[in-house]
Amino acid sequence: MQMKDTAAIITGGASGLGEATARHFRACGAQVTLFDLDAKRGEKIASEIGASFAHTDVTDEDSVTQSLMHAKSSMGRITTAINCAGIVIGKKTLGRDGPHSLDAFRSTIDINLSGTFNVARLAAAEISRNKPAPDGTRGVIINTASIAAFEGQKGQTAYAASKSGIAGLSLPMARDLSRDGIRVMAIAPGIFLTPMLQGLPQDVQDELAKDVTFPKRLGDPVEFARLAQFIVECDYLNGTVIRLDGALRMQ
Repeated sequence: MQMKDTAAIITGGASGLGEATARHFRACGAQVTLFDLDAKRGEKIASEIGASFAHTDVTDEDSVTQSLMHAKSSMGRITTAINCAGIVIGKKTLGRDGPHSLDAFRSTIDINLSGTFNVARLAAAEISRNKPAPDGTRGVIINTASIAAFEGQKGQTAYAASKSGIAGLSLPMARDLSRDGIRVMAIAPGIFLTPMLQGLPQDVQDELAKDVTFPKRLGDPVEFARLAQFIVECDYLNGTVIRLDGALRMQ
């Protein structure tokens, strides 16, 4: 699949990795619809890059269904779903203030894992309606895991569990959707220079970068976007998780 033939929905598209991917895809000629809860910023980004926007709660079936209908109306079809929406919290299983909040754990799982599955399953139904390419390909779903799925640090039980679930989705979902000509991949980023980290002092950013094997820097969101582009364009990539982390192994 080429970028010029791509019609992508991108969750979390109003900021961070999602925004970088949306900007990159549009620059490469793809059609894009941003899904995000932040309507003001989402509409602003969409206007800047020539995309469409849909106010979306990834955990809500009706919200995602309506957003998919909007995307299909705007772009004519949907070939690609990229799940970047997510949250991160830092809480120990047992902290000074007591046990980890069950509500906080459930909320993280609901948004990161259940939200990803919700969008993927509903997007798959739309992608399956596309006319197949000569090899049977109809589209691709790209989910965002994290290296925390494999080496979660202290205080990351909820986040690591949610991202481990996303990593675990890749192969069985790819097998499920193979008859429909839909590929499924996941990217597991390391430490990326998203807005959250950009707000940290430079010395803190430098300290985080020291643990990266090489190159000793934080990841550029554009590198995530370029990998997503490669996955879209390489039809033989399917059912696996790609680490994008400069060989960082979290302590």
